[in-house]
Amino acid sequence: MTTKLSIPDRLRIERSVWGLDQRLYDLPRKTRVARRRELRVNLTAAAGDVGAATAIRDLGRSDALAAEYLDAEFGPGPRHSWIAAIVFVATATLLLTSLFSDAAQAFGDGVLAGNPAAAGTYNWPGISLLQTEVTYAFDGGSYTHTGGAFSPLTWLLLAVGAICVGRLWRAIPRNRS
Repeated sequence: MTTKLSIPDRLRIERSVWGLDQRLYDLPRKTRVARRRELRVNLTAAAGDVGAATAIRDLGRSDALAAEYLDAEFGPGPRHSWIAAIVFVATATLLLTSLFSDAAQAFGDGVLAGNPAAAGTYNWPGISLLQTEVTYAFDGGSYTHTGGAFSPLTWLLLAVGAICVGRLWRAIPRNRS
């Protein structure tokens, strides 16, 4: 016997569905949406028969259910993490930018410390292999600088680091027989 669900019951079901969905972000989008729809339909049907509270309680913990879905999709064991890779790249980029900027400013301050009335153009090769050349324009005790960007090797190291930290090689689909 099915009964019409109240708005609070529908909201409880929706909260459970979205709680599971948040734990399934490693699944491909179409698969995740299909799991979300399937769970919503099943919970609505069960809630109509036994009540929303019982249906949600019988569902179990969302983290355990999400782990079962992920194990079914990818197999047991460690998985890739796009979030870890993105956090690594963002953090490393911010730290390296700060380091390179401080190094460039230190060179300019060093030139001014040695010659407070420096004038003209100076070049600094940057941090070896990681940074491009920095050009300074001095004029009466002040300076501006250009350059000092990430070298291709720095970008390569960031990409390799992201692959390693996020275990992104595990995202490559396997041939399952």
